[in-house]
Amino acid sequence: MRVSDIAAATCSIARALGAIGDPWTLLILRELFLGQRRFEEFQAQTGMAPYLLSRRLAKLAARDIVARVPYRQRPVRYEYRLTEKGRDLHAVVVALAGWGDRWASGPEGPPLTLIHKACGQETHPVLACSACGKPVEAHDLRARIGPAMQAERRLNRERFRARTRRAARPASPDTTESAPK
Repeated sequence: MRVSDIAAATCSIARALGAIGDPWTLLILRELFLGQRRFEEFQAQTGMAPYLLSRRLAKLAARDIVARVPYRQRPVRYEYRLTEKGRDLHAVVVALAGWGDRWASGPEGPPLTLIHKACGQETHPVLACSACGKPVEAHDLRARIGPAMQAERRLNRERFRARTRRAARPASPDTTESAPK
């Protein structure tokens, strides 16, 4: 599978990665959740080149993850605000930060902490069951693959086998080789 094909896959993870899966886009999302809205702020905090930042913001706007909102008329200047679809990525960004805090922090520890506004206490992300409310971990879950994904996985397996069979075939001898001189 080519990287450009990922967004068209049946798998929700693949589609999400197609929309937000590169490091620059995730850094822009981090900045949006930290309250930044303007191009210059994104550029200052991420170190992105202007062209690259423009492309990523345009992609996020085209996917309705951010909205471009004018904040000045002459010259026209825009800020970027998370849409409902964008705000729904909060759990993803917080979970990624939590993993980074645990497994990729430097010796100085986590670079930021989350404070629950309602109680004022430091908090960390917890995945919970939407039906019973109990916390869940990987070993508490099982996946049920739907029909479309089953079909896609079967096709992927068949294509893989066909490619490996072609690659395993012995090369035919070259009959055009000239006789030694």
